[in-house]
Amino acid sequence: MPKQSLSLYAKRRKAQRDKQEAMTPRRRAMKAENQRLRRKATKAGKNLNGLDYDHNRKSFVSVKTNRSATKSTNNTKNG
Repeated sequence: MPKQSLSLYAKRRKAQRDKQEAMTPRRRAMKAENQRLRRKATKAGKNLNGLDYDHNRKSFVSVKTNRSATKSTNNTKNG
């Protein structure tokens, strides 16, 4: 996917919005959970290259799978 071509003003505003979203209690809790589980899995000798933690499935899945249809539909629970 190509990078967005935004004006300087739009880039600054987007960075502010993204930062605000990333700092919500829900997102901070998800990040902490992800870090905790990645450290634990790495210690156990698991190879996590190319994998992200899916908070719906409660397991590590490919980056591609974790980016698809998870925004608001929650489709990954059954898939």
